[in-house]
Amino acid sequence: MKKFMVLYQSPISARDKMAQASPEQIKGSMNEWIQWKAKTGDDKVEWGMPLQTGKHIESGEATASNLSVSGYAIVHAGSLDEAVDMLKDHPHLKAPTGSSIEVLEFLPMPGM
Repeated sequence: MKKFMVLYQSPISARDKMAQASPEQIKGSMNEWIQWKAKTGDDKVEWGMPLQTGKHIESGEATASNLSVSGYAIVHAGSLDEAVDMLKDHPHLKAPTGSSIEVLEFLPMPGM
């Protein structure tokens, strides 16, 4: 089984989205995520967490990050195509226009 990093991208930060949502909306959204995970297979998904915008570091200099990554998870699948199929109906894709998911395969490190 291969391991894939899932990056949730959104035009609104996770912090702002949670601050604007009512407790009922948050509970409803979490229920959708829990149902997706159960349908996909609890043993195939590592939750991850929401992320807040951070810093970009280049040549020792830190500037504001321009990435729109609002969270991450890890999924286990036989192939990239299988991982993509697992994510096609992910609740994150119901988020505001511009929300998307990036899927990246972890590669083994020789000698480690």
